[in-house]
Amino acid sequence: MSRASPPSKSTVPPAGFGRLPALLQWFAVGALSVVITVPLEFGGFPAALLMGPMLAGIAVALGGGTIRLPRIFFFFVQVVLALMIATTVSEDFLGTFQRNWPLMLFVVVSVISMSTLCGWLITRTGILPGTTAIWGSSAGAASTMMMMAEAYGADARLVAFMQYLRVVFVASLATLVAHFGGHDGAAVPPHAWFEPVPLPPLVLMLAVGIVSGLAGQKLRIPAGAFLVPFALAAVLNASGAISIELPQWLLVVAFTLLGWNIGLGFTRAILLHARRALLPTVLSILALISFSGLLAGLLILLLGIDPLTAYLSTSPGGLDSIAVIAASSKVDVAFVMTLQTARLILVTLFGPWLARFVADRA
Repeated sequence: MSRASPPSKSTVPPAGFGRLPALLQWFAVGALSVVITVPLEFGGFPAALLMGPMLAGIAVALGGGTIRLPRIFFFFVQVVLALMIATTVSEDFLGTFQRNWPLMLFVVVSVISMSTLCGWLITRTGILPGTTAIWGSSAGAASTMMMMAEAYGADARLVAFMQYLRVVFVASLATLVAHFGGHDGAAVPPHAWFEPVPLPPLVLMLAVGIVSGLAGQKLRIPAGAFLVPFALAAVLNASGAISIELPQWLLVVAFTLLGWNIGLGFTRAILLHARRALLPTVLSILALISFSGLLAGLLILLLGIDPLTAYLSTSPGGLDSIAVIAASSKVDVAFVMTLQTARLILVTLFGPWLARFVADRA
C-alpha cells in the first residue's frame, strides 16, 4: 500500500506554492483537482476521481508545495477502500484462488522475481548509492521496504521516489488501458453522490472497519489498516451478518484523498535529489510493466479472461489504486483483488528477506 508521508528532508528554501500558507496550498490542490477531474469524468475515464487529484497533487508538489496528507486521513482511506472491495469480492474470493492457485502463484512469484532482478541490475551499474535500487524496486510493501532501506544504510528518499513513481506509472497506464479498451464502468452522476443509504448498517460497518484497522496496525500486520478490515468485512458480508452499502460521497472523498496522498509525495526536493535516478528508474518500471503485460497475456491464453482483468491482476502495485480502477471498470474484481492481495501478502512476508539476500550479494 502507499505510504502516507514519505521522507522529505531538504535544505532547499520554500518556493512557488511553498511560500503560501498551508490553507491556501490545500485550496490550490483542491481547485486544481476539480479542473483536472471534471474533463476526465466527462471523457469517461475510469477512476477519474483518483487520477484528477493525483495529477493535481503532483503539480502542486513539484510547484514547491509543502503540504502532506495527515496519516489519520490515509488510515480512513484504507478502511473505506477495504469495505468497498469487500462488497465486490466476498462471494468468490477464496473460490477464485482455489481454482487457479498454481497459475496465480506462478504469476505473483514472477512479478516479485522480475522486480528484484531490476533492482539488482540497477545496483550493479552503480548509478544509485549502495542497495537503494533493490529496496526501491520491490513490487509492493513500500513502507516495509523504506524502513528496511534505512536500517541497511540505503537512501530512503530515493526508495520513496522509486515506489511512488511506479504507482503513478501503473495507475496512469491502467486508467488509459481501461478507457481506450472500452472497459469504462457506469459513471455515477454527481447528483447520485448524496443519495441516502441506511444509516445504522453504515455506522456499524464503519465502526467495524475502524476498530479492525486499528487492531491491524496495533498488531503490526503489514498493510493491516487495509487487509484486516477487508478480510473481516468480506466474511461478514458473505455470511449476511452485515450488509455493506457505502454512500457515493464517501467513496468520492476516499478516492480524492488517495490521489492527493500519492501526488503530494513528489516534492521538488525529492525530485531534485532523485534526478540521477530518474532514467534508470523509469526504464526499470517500463520493463516491469512490460513483463507484467506478458504475464497478463498468459492469463488470457490459459484462463480466457478479458485483457483488462488480466492486466490489472498482474500490475505491480499499488493495491489501493488498482482496487479503485478495478471497481470503476467492467472487470472481474474478484479475480483482480485475489491476485493483488496474494502478491501483497507474499511480498510482505518474503520481500524484505529476498531484498536483504540480494543486497548482501550485490
